[in-house]
Amino acid sequence: MALHEIIQPHVTTIEYQGRRLDVTCRVAFDGVEYVGRLWFADDSWDDSGIPDRGALPGRNREEVIALAQRLTPQELELRYRRALAEKRRYVGLRKATDDVLSKIRYLNQVAISMRAGLLDVEGAAQELDLTERQLHECVDRLRNHAGVESSG
Repeated sequence: MALHEIIQPHVTTIEYQGRRLDVTCRVAFDGVEYVGRLWFADDSWDDSGIPDRGALPGRNREEVIALAQRLTPQELELRYRRALAEKRRYVGLRKATDDVLSKIRYLNQVAISMRAGLLDVEGAAQELDLTERQLHECVDRLRNHAGVESSG
């Protein structure tokens, strides 16, 4: 798995007002550290759920996921209620935008590391090319999400 890949593993399931919610933790590298965001989704929803704005930072993916797994059901319920209160109408567009920003941050970090001599030029150039292609693919998909409200 490449350093910049975003993962979103299942953390747990919680009950809230008679609903079962899957809790996942979307983990991405922002160029400095790994940052996780909890997502809450009900099976009856036809979207990816709603994110909690609170960040879970860590030195690696495993540390972020462990932080998420240590949250109690009560803490998860509070985070879900916060996510509901701040729910975005265009979740798909926001997620796509987050992907674009994550790729841009990674692109910049690779370039900085290459210029500082921390990465070999050939390997960094290949990584920059790959990331740039992925960034273009993300941008191409933005129109699919624009103006589409979530229904969760």
